Amino acid sequence: MSANRLALGTAQFGQPYGIANTSGQVPREMAESILEMAQFAGIDTLDTAVAYGTSESCLGEFGVRDFKVVTKLPPIPAECGNALVWVTQRVQESCQRLGADTLYGLLLHRSEDLAGPHERAIADAFSILKRKGVVQKTGISIYSPDELEKIVSVHPIDLVQAPLNLVDRRLVATGWLQRLHDAGIEVHTRSAFLQGLLLMAPERVPGSFSRWSELLRCWHDFLRESRLAPGLACLSYPLSLSQVSRVVVGVDNAEQFAELIAIADNPLMPFEWPNVDSFDEDLVNPSKWSLN
Repeated sequence: MSANRLALGTAQFGQPYGIANTSGQVPREMAESILEMAQFAGIDTLDTAVAYGTSESCLGEFGVRDFKVVTKLPPIPAECGNALVWVTQRVQESCQRLGADTLYGLLLHRSEDLAGPHERAIADAFSILKRKGVVQKTGISIYSPDELEKIVSVHPIDLVQAPLNLVDRRLVATGWLQRLHDAGIEVHTRSAFLQGLLLMAPERVPGSFSRWSELLRCWHDFLRESRLAPGLACLSYPLSLSQVSRVVVGVDNAEQFAELIAIADNPLMPFEWPNVDSFDEDLVNPSKWSLN
């Protein structure tokens, strides 16, 4: 049983999210059904963020008492005069929206903030929040393993969230997944489906991805020859790595979630993964995508 290694990503609860999302934001009634399914499946971790629209408020309406909630702070504004106060206030506001007294994890959505001018104040705020028991673990959300060196070597972080999928294996290839594990830092991975790109039929892939047509052709050839569903292959990869504590998955509806839970309960392990990994930032970082 691996379903309890899933974490429910709730970006879709507060806004439309993902290249393959055709249904928009998840309605409140559907969100409630998904959360009930998570409880029943033994999934204990929710991932949200201040930047995810009304996600925190949606979770607060349902109630998060039975979950470990990880939320993310937005980038600290340039005009911020006191980052310690700013962080503390944002956490208080998140807890109010969530209807929670404590958070399991608090991450910086922009990791560079912990290596910038407000570095000391943020570190102090993290320390105070942990000492008061408001937050259990503090850390960073990253887009690239390159962000880790300047932070992990200086700050005693507890939790890192990073992208990891069959195309973006940088966390493994650079050795950082093992380094974080060896340092006792909990690792949550996201983007198992590369924001849905790896689930799309070839004819639905936007033309802006033509630069990587050969890589995507290899991916679809692999699926056809192995007769595997793309979701099974994609989700099995991060679940096959014991150093990964939680694999964050977002869904648009309860049917999707049921499929992911079923996959997580019977993943492929071990397996000969296709040679489709890439270090091309324009491909592996969805924030750089141009979908026009």
